[in-house]
Amino acid sequence: MTDTKIKILPCPRCRKETVWEGNPFRPFCSARCKTTDLAAWADEDYRIAGDEAPAADESSTNE
Repeated sequence: MTDTKIKILPCPRCRKETVWEGNPFRPFCSARCKTTDLAAWADEDYRIAGDEAPAADESSTNE
């Protein structure tokens, strides 16, 4: 007998419990949460910590 456990994890966007296996939107629970999360990245709501990038005019030194 095969002992298979169903993995149920919280959606990173809405925290609703969702099944991992066979879920086409994983790690999200739905297309809506997946799209909302992508939009948040596009709107720069999320940021990765690090040094601030130089401004465009400071990075080119054509002297």
